[in-house]
Amino acid sequence: MSISFVLQSVFNYVWNNNMIIDYIPLIFTILFGFGFGLMFMKLSEWLGARRSTKGKVTTSESGMLPYGTARDRFSVKFYMVAVSFIIFDIEVVFLYPWAVQFKQMGVPGIAAMGIFFLILLFGYFYELRKGGFELD
Repeated sequence: MSISFVLQSVFNYVWNNNMIIDYIPLIFTILFGFGFGLMFMKLSEWLGARRSTKGKVTTSESGMLPYGTARDRFSVKFYMVAVSFIIFDIEVVFLYPWAVQFKQMGVPGIAAMGIFFLILLFGYFYELRKGGFELD
């Protein structure tokens, strides 16, 4: 059995069962998004100013001139704070639906969120004890 036979069989199955019709809105949306992105990129290229000055080609971060090299190393503590932020930010993703359905969930929902909060508190105090929040 060759790969072309398998691909042809899959294509025939999808086409004959009208499955492709279900994906037309998705395909249209993706093409529409790419079209707008391409259109605005080309419009800014064609209609935009072409004067290049020293200030425009200089690298800057938030309007401040750079100092040192881009290859400077960051402390591991910086990454620890970044990962902690992501972890505790994801907590809100789980907390919001629970808060919306609080009354309908009853005691099992409260117990599940209690366990969730205990795990988060354990992680928070562990990181606090290890000094993950200190930026020296």
